[in-house]
This record gives sequence, C-alpha cells and structure tokens, in this order.
Amino acid sequence: MTKLPRWLAPGVAASLVATLAAWPAAASDDAEAPPAAVVVAPATPSPSSSSPSSTPLPVGVRLTGYVQADGTLHDASSQDEVDPSTGAPLNQTRYFIRRARLHLDIDHARMSGSLELDGNTVNGSAAGLIDAEVSVNARTPDETGRAWGYATIGLLRTPWGYEVNQRDQDRFFLERSSVSRALFPGVFDLGVRLRGGWRFIDAQIAMVNGDPLGERAFPVQDPNHAKDIVGRLGVSGARGRVAFAAGVSGLTGTGFHRGTPETKDVLVWRDQNEDGIVELSEIQVISGSAATPSVNFHRFALGADARVRIALPRLGALEIVGEAIWATNLDRGLAPADPVATGRDLRERGWVAGFVQALGKWFAIGGRYDRYDPDADASEPRALVVVPVDAHDAAWTATAAWRWSELDRIVVEYQHLTNPLGRTAAGLPATLGGETVMVRGQIAW
Repeated sequence: MTKLPRWLAPGVAASLVATLAAWPAAASDDAEAPPAAVVVAPATPSPSSSSPSSTPLPVGVRLTGYVQADGTLHDASSQDEVDPSTGAPLNQTRYFIRRARLHLDIDHARMSGSLELDGNTVNGSAAGLIDAEVSVNARTPDETGRAWGYATIGLLRTPWGYEVNQRDQDRFFLERSSVSRALFPGVFDLGVRLRGGWRFIDAQIAMVNGDPLGERAFPVQDPNHAKDIVGRLGVSGARGRVAFAAGVSGLTGTGFHRGTPETKDVLVWRDQNEDGIVELSEIQVISGSAATPSVNFHRFALGADARVRIALPRLGALEIVGEAIWATNLDRGLAPADPVATGRDLRERGWVAGFVQALGKWFAIGGRYDRYDPDADASEPRALVVVPVDAHDAAWTATAAWRWSELDRIVVEYQHLTNPLGRTAAGLPATLGGETVMVRGQIAW
C-alpha cells in the first residue's frame, strides 16, 4: 500500500490516464482486481473551484500492484515448430511475465472508482486496460460512511461463482479451472452492476454486453443490441474455527452467429496427371453462394459454489472449495459455442474441487481436480452407426508454495491433463495425457 502525499494525489490519476491512452490493447486473457480498500487523505482544492471558500470533499487514494513471473519447466505438448496458420511458436517451455498490474482506487464521498492496467508477455509484449469502474455508494441512515450497497458502471468483474470473483493474486493455483476459463474468459465485461448485502447475505446482479475481455470473437464489444443478465446470491458465516460461504449464480443472454458474404463462381484447374497441360476433365467449376444473414441465439447458465475454511491447530488454515456449472451455448473461450453452425444447442458441463492446506507460517500445499465437457451431446459415426462421444477434458493439479507473506510467494505446480478426443499416430481414437511443470514468483505491494 502506498500512501500518497496530498500534493501528489490529484496528479496520479491524470498521469495514469495519459499513460493508458498511449498503450496498445492488452493480450491478457485473464484479469483480476486488487482490493477496493482506500487510504484516506485530504484533497487539494481544485484551481477551477467555483468558490474560494468551498470546502473540499475528502478523497481516499490507494495505489497497489503485483507482478507474476512464470517459467514453464516442462510441457509435453511443446514442439520446436510454429503454427502454420498463425505463425505462433508451438514451444511452451519458456519464461514469461504472466501479469504485471497497477491498480488505482479512489474514494470521493458517495462516489468511488478504480482503474487497473496490465502488462504481460504471454503472446509478445502487450499492455492495456483491465478494469475501469465508477460507483455510487449507498450509505446507512446515520451517515456513518459504511456502505451497504453499490451501483457501478464500466469495465467490471462479472458477478459469478467463486473463481470468477476471486482476485488473481489471491488464488493459490496458477490459473483458473477449464470450465471457468471457457465460460467466462477474461472475467471482466462492460456493463452496469448493483450490489448489496444484509447481515450474512450478499447479492449482485449485472447487465453486461456478454462479450468479456478474453472472448475470441468480439472481446469487450457487442455485435447485437441484446444484453446478458448475470447475478449471484451468496451467504456466509463463521462459528468458532470454521468459516463457510456458498452461493448460486445464474445467467441468461444472447449470443451472435456471424453471417457470410456472397461468393462468385470460381473456375479451378487441378492437374491430376501432373503433365502441366490443361485438359477439360481437369477443369472444375465451384458454384458461388448467396450471402447469409447474422443470427442471434439464446444462451444461459446455472452455477453453485461452496467453500469451507477451518483453522487447524499447529498446521494452519485448511480451505476446501467446490464449484459446478451447467450451461448452454455459453462457451466463449476454449471451444466457442455456435448452435447455428452445428444445427443444435451445445450443452456445457463442468465442475472443480480442491483444497489448500497451510503448513505453518511459511509453506502451503494444495490439490485440485477440474473437469469440463464443452458438448455433452457430442457424437460421431462409426461403422455406419452414430455413437456418443465423451468430449470432456480433465486436469489433476498439485501445487506447493513457499510464502514470505500472504501475497509474496514462490509456487511450483504440476498438472496432468487428459484428452479423450486424442488420436494415435495411426489416427485411431485414444485418450491422451500430458504433463506440465511450472514455477511462479509473485510479489505484491
């Protein structure tokens, strides 16, 4: 936490906005916001104030950040080659900056805001905007300043489940599970959000574009006028050494299928006998096609999450987490769903369960299993018969960390992946596996 001097506070936001305007778009596919707490400092009166005697409103400013430097020590899928379609290297055994973030929080009486910038080298050097919010805070009747509700507009966190709401620097495992990255890529989306709570209840609901930061087709844009409605209702409590939290989430919205332009007839020559001479039998006409319009389609999702934290004597805290999601036509990250192209709805199913156990003050271990099926109704023809296909992929993850503090740590992670849609060298269906070993250094301020 950095407490800014009173003469510097007004200039920080202006400097960051100027820097943001000169930066290119970010290539990161995942973004998480730092805490919203602020450090209260008196505001310097603006030179443009309407009255010299006007009383300045109190302003709280907090500047935080963190860096995650990663190294992939082993990846069974790596090859010393490039992708022929994109030209991107296929080697994944490398060192890179996963996230380097700066976050600014501002609290100005009943209004507050946040701004976050990201730099990374995941797909080359890139930098850009991750989070930008403006909120109006509701106050208690006695005006004590304790907010019980917020209304927010901007590039904001999608109110869904546990993993999407978890701050990236707080997550013990290196990345989110497959189902979370597939259905909510990039976490942040443009829209408006209402949040409130009473005692042990927390409720959030948002109207968003439906094209989050990490979506493949239209990231942080919106190709149709329809908006997605997404929300979560959660409860939490504690008794003795045990604390718990649980919630249910829901989403309903509209996806977009891109239309195609018209094409003309094309004359093609295939030199079948390879004699270099054009023959009539080698000439083929490929007929053109009429343009097809873009089409909207419906998508929805339901989710449930729960976590329990137990303070064990001598060892430390044990946290157990579970989350499950049922969705239709919602995949926007790993295998984008397009029911118009497939001619049927795509049912997505996924769940994740894991634990983290502290081993005293300095060490912690954790394990996680996540499973994601992008098409629960997948099938393929075999010997003139259509048979169902198990299209899910799964990952076993084991993680160990040395922690200097809650956020400063060195993490080593092993992950075993399974792919039931793999093929052998002979082209036969097979379940293939792969291993990845990674290390991460993280420091926060």
